[in-house]
Amino acid sequence: MQPRFPHLHFPRSTFRLGLAGAVLLWAALPPLDLWPLAWIAPIPWIWLIRRPQLDGRRPYAALAAAGFCFWMAALHWLRLPHPATSIGWVAISLYFAVYLPAFVGLARVAVHRLRVPVILAAPVVWTGLELARAHLLTGMTMGSLGYSQYRWIALIQLSDLGGMYGVSFVVMFVAASLARIIPSDGRRRAFRPLLPAAAAIAAALLYGHVRIAANTTAPGPKIALIQGSIDIEMRHDPGMKDRIFQEYFDLSRRAVEEHPDVDLIVWPETMFLDPLVTFDADTRRPADAEGTDEDFRRWLHRAAEDSALSIKRMAEALGTPLLLGIDRRHFAADRQCCFNSAVYVARDGRVLDRYDKMHLVMFGEYVPFADRFSWLQGLTPLPISISAGRRPAAFELRASQAGWDGSCTAVPGASGTGRQSNCRPNNVCRISPNICFETVLPHVTRRQVNTLAAEGREPDILVNLTNDGWFWGSSELDMHLICGVFRAVECRKPLLIAANTGFSAWIDSDGRIREQGPRREKKVILARPRLDQHRGSWYLKHGDRFAGVCLTGCVLFGLVGLFGRFRAGKLVRQQS
Repeated sequence: MQPRFPHLHFPRSTFRLGLAGAVLLWAALPPLDLWPLAWIAPIPWIWLIRRPQLDGRRPYAALAAAGFCFWMAALHWLRLPHPATSIGWVAISLYFAVYLPAFVGLARVAVHRLRVPVILAAPVVWTGLELARAHLLTGMTMGSLGYSQYRWIALIQLSDLGGMYGVSFVVMFVAASLARIIPSDGRRRAFRPLLPAAAAIAAALLYGHVRIAANTTAPGPKIALIQGSIDIEMRHDPGMKDRIFQEYFDLSRRAVEEHPDVDLIVWPETMFLDPLVTFDADTRRPADAEGTDEDFRRWLHRAAEDSALSIKRMAEALGTPLLLGIDRRHFAADRQCCFNSAVYVARDGRVLDRYDKMHLVMFGEYVPFADRFSWLQGLTPLPISISAGRRPAAFELRASQAGWDGSCTAVPGASGTGRQSNCRPNNVCRISPNICFETVLPHVTRRQVNTLAAEGREPDILVNLTNDGWFWGSSELDMHLICGVFRAVECRKPLLIAANTGFSAWIDSDGRIREQGPRREKKVILARPRLDQHRGSWYLKHGDRFAGVCLTGCVLFGLVGLFGRFRAGKLVRQQS
């Protein structure tokens, strides 16, 4: 049979094909953001899956090298906070590099040994591995295939069924279908494989348009998101604290002057630099502390009063409720803990409630086993490890007279619990904060919302407080924002982001970015999110079941592959 495309020279090299797909996927994501390329990026990898045999002496090592190149480029911003973080950048890229050869290898087992069609095997394996990557070693979903489509609003409505993983599945399914049109040997093929690709896209878009049309919303509170522009470095700067406070206070005062009816002002993660001091009633004096137990207790009370007073003075000056990103130092009975927290402050300055970040970043916020082996902490630029919070929080925000009127009709909760979710008596709505990279992981946000719903406190609005000044305006800002888009759709709740250096944003429950702050510039975003009333979310209720089935398929394919290698090795030994 004559080649259909004789003028095309298809590369045989496993590394070249692996790298071609990696380059295309990198270009589909920020910073280039050429999202249509995501639909063809996996095609070189699909060709490798379909081949009877991979070329080269160590084809899977070649694929790992291609994967390493992708992750080094995609996560280059990990090197920016501190010279020592370059080690973590290389280490995590080496770990993530394993996923590309795992994808090709597991899919080849499914296609060649189990005779699973490649248009099914490829998306199942890819989706299962994305779920694994989201959970292993604290988890990371940035760089996922589905995230490339965040601008295609109708398509990403699938996220309320299978999460971000459902969008990745569809993109890989279409790519696998397209790969059959021009196979790697260049021979003639019919265009029949376009049919399943077209059907998948049509079904996804139809579902998306139906879900968007079903959206009915009620007016929500008026919230000012304060975005300063202060790059963060791991070095001591005596004047930094005053500069940060003055910049954020001036922006907040401007927000109040221009919008006297604002219901809440939000500062990003750790931008209120006076730590909040708390302690237990049975706190004892540390062995290395000077003075008596009574002296230590007096010092604790004075420190707690001083920290609360600094918050009170600012709240009284602004005359508006506040949600502040702050460090919290807590003195327990036998030890001192530090938390990355958000505090909810009344307009009279009282601290009403707080949230301590629950999901911490390994080596970014804590060093594993440093509580047992203190010398490990000294090997990192982190002065101390942060402790994890134990529970999510929902803060009840009551509208001011001139602000949100809160008029809407009580409806079942979005998680399907049957509780009232979007409406509260006396113009009250619930706001649930999360901090930094907690929006990167779908299961973390989902678990927090469901925990609150089970307590009868399901939130109406999600708010992410983040300090991305560590990354100096890099593509990390874009990737972090994209994660917020998908969390809003998955939970069917508006999501607000207050970010130092950007991107602060207001995202509605359909995943539209209603307003976005600039990169590394000061900005006040006045968000008035509308509260999703009638739509539920299958993903919020059932979680990662779809992706879990895909991961189960990966395990099955892996066992079949191992069994085949074991049998082959046994036959070789018998023959020898």
